[in-house]
Amino acid sequence: MNSRCCAFALLLLISGSVLAADTPLPAMSPIGLWLITLGIVFLIAEAALPNYGVIGLGGIIMFVIGALILGNAELPVPMMIGLGLISALLLLALIIRALKTRPRHAVSGDAGLVGSVTAVTAVQPENAHSGWVQLQGEHWQVLSATPLHSGQSVRVVGRKGLLLKVTATDAAQHGE
Repeated sequence: MNSRCCAFALLLLISGSVLAADTPLPAMSPIGLWLITLGIVFLIAEAALPNYGVIGLGGIIMFVIGALILGNAELPVPMMIGLGLISALLLLALIIRALKTRPRHAVSGDAGLVGSVTAVTAVQPENAHSGWVQLQGEHWQVLSATPLHSGQSVRVVGRKGLLLKVTATDAAQHGE
């Protein structure tokens, strides 16, 4: 994808330079056209690269400065301002989309297990401190400092291998 984006940006750059060099437009400045072309290329690159607005901001600045340089070509000022604002809104939308895809906190593994509350499904007959729970779609063996009974609500406080350490939820609320 990056090679296609770079090829497209290069094509825009070349076409912009050809337009600036070969088109007989006496009132248009080649520098203004270059800046507008680079501004558009930077805005396209912003959509393809994960940089949270740095390149896009530069593209907007170049686009607006290029439009101001071309102001001698009798382009209306409100049109230049409008194009700058539209570009800024596009950049803002891209930044918001990029921020929504940022990594979120873990919801699985130890981070997802510790603190979870579940009910005891079975207690071992020979040891009332040990039992089984169903948590996150898996069957876990649990160990508690206090005796357990089926249906009791417990909170996971730690994990050692495949064994979860739990406390009764009423005991955990009292600071145990």
